[in-house]
Amino acid sequence: QVQLVESGGGLVQAGGSLRLSCAASEHTFSRYAMGWFRQAPGKEREFVGCTWSSSATYYADSAKGRFTISGDNAKNTMYLQMNSLKPEDTAVYYCAARRSLMPPGTSPRAYDYWGQGTQVTVSS
Repeated sequence: QVQLVESGGGLVQAGGSLRLSCAASEHTFSRYAMGWFRQAPGKEREFVGCTWSSSATYYADSAKGRFTISGDNAKNTMYLQMNSLKPEDTAVYYCAARRSLMPPGTSPRAYDYWGQGTQVTVSS
């Protein structure tokens, strides 16, 4: 069972940048599809983006052009680079893994493993 640990969250002003990390307990990119989600208070968990087959990516409309998913196989780590942050990006961000190399989709139910989350707060 893969374990996922997010880090890199924090407080940033609108227009700023953050890079979130998702460290996995084993090699993930050759065995799992990976995704990023976020959840704001009182809202459902929301898809941000995903990656599969080591390099393919797909983003939610809210993330396109501002967020980028990448990975470091040697470190078993996935990243979410977030630029031009907005107050509405404020949420707890989660990484997730699915036991498949196919496109994982946008539903949280499609993923098998989750990290504990990291808080991102964007001030106006």
